[in-house]
Amino acid sequence: MLIEGFAKAPVVAGEELLALPGFWAAYLLWLSQTEEYDPSLSWFDIDGADADAAYEALSDENRWPVFRIPFAEGHTVIVLGINIPDDPGTEYIITHPEWGRNGHLATLGGHHAGPGLSWRELHHIARTPDRDVPGVHDEHVRLLLLLPALGDQDMPEDAAELASEALTHVGIPDSQGLAEALLTDHPLWEAAQWTPLARSPLSGSQEPFHGILQCDDPMSPRCGIPLAQGITREQSNRLAHALGTWPAT
Repeated sequence: MLIEGFAKAPVVAGEELLALPGFWAAYLLWLSQTEEYDPSLSWFDIDGADADAAYEALSDENRWPVFRIPFAEGHTVIVLGINIPDDPGTEYIITHPEWGRNGHLATLGGHHAGPGLSWRELHHIARTPDRDVPGVHDEHVRLLLLLPALGDQDMPEDAAELASEALTHVGIPDSQGLAEALLTDHPLWEAAQWTPLARSPLSGSQEPFHGILQCDDPMSPRCGIPLAQGITREQSNRLAHALGTWPAT
């Protein structure tokens, strides 16, 4: 499996790793750190050996796992483990077969960049799987896979409840407390404000474009620039529809 920019990397489909008993601890434990609580395996009610085994599989430098999250209009979010021994991380990328280049959502690791998604976008992507395309189609699993890229000041009242439902769905007990921890304080960036992009993503255009959101955090790849560059106006409209941000509601 090849992803643009990673043709020589040992990228493999990672969906089978979701069945590992310790997967969610290995994937989300660090994100549960808050000012009041340190990350703890007790949130996940699993054996430490299971968490270690899942972490080893996720960080295998000879097999970089990719989780594909296909959604509306032919788009896919790619969650890719960059398992370079001295500089590991995770990339969150958005792709479309008609685009000349991928869109950059967020990077986790030593050179982190984010946030990459508003809650509105994350929730909409999770709920609109394209079941004709290989990848992760379970809405609860999709929501949890996207959580590390989230950063949003305007979280709805039911966000923790929805995250808790997703955690319960994947077998995590006492999920309410963990859900609140996952949404409270991101260890790598602050919650951001999301507003419509002021200008068209078409190069040189002065026409206002209100479909794609931008982030006010200067650390975000989506701060003041289009999510996907070099795409047509029609492609921009399709992306905005797929993200659930246009037309505005």
